[in-house]
Amino acid sequence: MSEKALSVDAWEALFRAQVSVLRQLIAEFPKGELSLNEYDVLFNLTRAPDRQMRIRELNQHLLITQPSVSRLVDRLASQDLVCKEHDPDDGRGTMVRLTDAGYELFRRIAVVHAASIHRRVGAALTDAELTSLKTLTDKLRLNPGA
Repeated sequence: MSEKALSVDAWEALFRAQVSVLRQLIAEFPKGELSLNEYDVLFNLTRAPDRQMRIRELNQHLLITQPSVSRLVDRLASQDLVCKEHDPDDGRGTMVRLTDAGYELFRRIAVVHAASIHRRVGAALTDAELTSLKTLTDKLRLNPGA
């Protein structure tokens, strides 16, 4: 098998696995309080220093388009789960900060979602395989121009 064909086969396997796992996680995601995209915003804010980041930076971490992120953040702000503030370092920028209520909601949903992830991913792979998977996917994500 050629190097190019092997790359394509590996990509197809990764892509198909991701779609399969994501479909199950979406089906099991707790309904009613947050959508998966809203959860993703809160998730990224929990990982940021002081649970806040510029909306431009948040855009880089999400899989939806910039106008959709702005509307999503506005919706979360209207529910007091995040707040929007002017960036003190750049008056043109907007900071998005996770509120205490947003953090509590995130934590409550994260427990259920993490259990679903563990059932689907953790049960299928050994600890060594999970470590290898994380290493390999991080390498792909962090080296985009190879």
